[in-house]
Amino acid sequence: MSEGKFGTSLSCIDGRIQIPLAKWIKETYSIDFVDVISEPGVDKKVVEGLDIDSIKHKIGISLTAHKSKLIVVSGHHDCAGNPVSKDVHISQIKKDVESISSWGLDAEVVGVWVDESWNINPV
Repeated sequence: MSEGKFGTSLSCIDGRIQIPLAKWIKETYSIDFVDVISEPGVDKKVVEGLDIDSIKHKIGISLTAHKSKLIVVSGHHDCAGNPVSKDVHISQIKKDVESISSWGLDAEVVGVWVDESWNINPV
């Protein structure tokens, strides 16, 4: 496999968040590459257990093949896949972090909110 340090981004499919999110992950955690697992409204999917086996499988590939030790789960402003308030997104992200952390993976799990200016805010 490729050399370098990997992180895993569990994010919405919205293309507006991908570059700022990857840049933040790389800079904040000294990561070389970011594996992106994207699903529409992923913060809602994880909290509600929708497509969870598929999401777990994809995370497993990133952790096993690329030795990722970081999972960043995010939600964002103006999400078409999960059109709820910022407060609901942040609540979902926090629950997602708890849930993913309980899976017994050898990785740090963090949650972030991507605001209307595409800034990344840890939750």
